[in-house]
Amino acid sequence: MASQDPTLSTNHPFYDVARHGILQVAGDDRQGRRIFTFSCCRLPPLHQLNHQRLLEYLKYTLDQHVENDYTIIYFHYGLSSQNKPSLGWLQNAYKEFDRKYKKNLKALYVVHPTSFIKALWSIFKPLISHKFGKKVTYCSSLRELREHLQCDQLLIPPEVIRYDEKLQNLHKGQLPPPAKTPPPRPPLPTQQFGVSLQYLKDKNQGELIPPVLRWTVTYLREKGLHTEGLFRRSASAQIVHQVQRLYDQGKPVNFDDYGDMHVPAVILKTFLRELPQPLLTFQAYEQILGITSMYPREPWPQGIPG
Repeated sequence: MASQDPTLSTNHPFYDVARHGILQVAGDDRQGRRIFTFSCCRLPPLHQLNHQRLLEYLKYTLDQHVENDYTIIYFHYGLSSQNKPSLGWLQNAYKEFDRKYKKNLKALYVVHPTSFIKALWSIFKPLISHKFGKKVTYCSSLRELREHLQCDQLLIPPEVIRYDEKLQNLHKGQLPPPAKTPPPRPPLPTQQFGVSLQYLKDKNQGELIPPVLRWTVTYLREKGLHTEGLFRRSASAQIVHQVQRLYDQGKPVNFDDYGDMHVPAVILKTFLRELPQPLLTFQAYEQILGITSMYPREPWPQGIPG
């Protein structure tokens, strides 16, 4: 089964991408050709991954092996609207992987293809050489993959194995096994969203206020207090994802560049919403309720609207 590489160091030049385990060296086949797996189920949500960095990481990894024959297995299961790269990115990726990469690629296996993949193939077919197209093989099951690929010990993500078992059980008329939640991936050292306050404190030299909280509040206090609809109106989801990604990668954010005061407000709300445990912790909830009941509410002054 595929898993996080225990030897992966945070000093890896592409640690922010490699930690997800999207691309892995899965061993060699019986002809001694290196096998790579690309697993869509390992792609994180769009705002957590810089796809230009993903492309650079793919080239960085393949550059170490493309002088010899190799095979790629593409596990399609897990691709969704939440993590799917754009068509423009896919077209750019095909152009980036020039003859240097295509020459010694002996086979590309697409496992569990869907109608989306086949439609995508039709769209890009005019751009794809006939010679490259002959290297692509669709496999509707892992059994079919093993029939095509002479590989004794193939590393397959557990999510893909469970999905394949589900398909086989449905084909046989059996109920699928209960789903299991995959283990969480390690956060980036600079990650701000979706991690605990304790993690943020440990990674920021003991600072009690997380950087994203300090910067957004400071900006809003200085420039946004008179903005109508602050914390009520939404902002561009694409820009919000972009800002989240910058913060998670430890890069500076200048809200002036976006020209929308609602962006820092939404970022602040998103940070608080994605905390694993709320600021008013579950343990303290009953105590907080008790405090509010200790002091009777003062009557509302007459003449002032409620």
